[in-house]
Amino acid sequence: MYIWLYLIISVLIIILIFFLLKMFFIKKSIKEIRINLIRILKSDTNNLLTIDTKNKEIVQLANTLNIELKNLRKQKLQYENGNNELKKSITNISHDIRTPLTAISGYIDLIKEDKENQEEYIKIIERKTNDLINLTEQLFDFSKTIDIVPNIQKEKICINELLEEVLANFYVVFKENNIVPDVEIEQRKIYKIVDKNTIIRVFENILSNVAKYSSGDFKIKLDEIGKITFSNKASSLDATTVEKIFDRYYTVENAKKSTGIGLSIAKQLVELNNGSISGKYEKGKLIIEIEL
Repeated sequence: MYIWLYLIISVLIIILIFFLLKMFFIKKSIKEIRINLIRILKSDTNNLLTIDTKNKEIVQLANTLNIELKNLRKQKLQYENGNNELKKSITNISHDIRTPLTAISGYIDLIKEDKENQEEYIKIIERKTNDLINLTEQLFDFSKTIDIVPNIQKEKICINELLEEVLANFYVVFKENNIVPDVEIEQRKIYKIVDKNTIIRVFENILSNVAKYSSGDFKIKLDEIGKITFSNKASSLDATTVEKIFDRYYTVENAKKSTGIGLSIAKQLVELNNGSISGKYEKGKLIIEIEL
């Protein structure tokens, strides 16, 4: 009987030693992960965590932390690139503002001196003033991207009615720009769980872009599954350019003006509503599709 008791105690001691050793190596691995993680974060390198263990849970922990490290570096790079692009864009716009201001100042002096050509000078001043308005709008767009508040309140919204409401608000704008929209909206009411204000802003940003830069032939379609398609002629674009139009602070330059960043804002707001937005260039047309 004592022999069996000794055997049981021996087995228990061996099991205890085994678990103590296992706990020791687990603690050692966790400490190693902690030290390496601190070192990697402080040194700002592209290194990842490496551990000397075969413990499944510890390996999974290290892999999860490595995934988060990669995401952190990606976000940091996007933030730094965004800041650099923002500074560059604001610098360019500020420089561009000086040109029409200087011209306006010069033509005002000419008006005072040359009474005969005042009408011609006034027309030039009007054009330069419009350039200033366009540049000011771009600066306003940049400021809006810095303060996109993700405080959304989702509710059941009829997309048909919302789209028709925004289109009606743009009637005068389209008329002034000689744009006659071809509207094709599904008769059956389509409902989506979204934040009304942000979706209105998405539609407004896209329609504003169309009003400013469209070459004509503008069409809006809401199909039976709720996909919204905006298409218009855009002679100043090409397939390569369209791939970048949703990038933050990216602008498209042409002979008359540069497009703002309304589409970048639209993309962020659509994604806040768990939707998707994409663009493509086909047969001289910019096609934007939204799915909510």
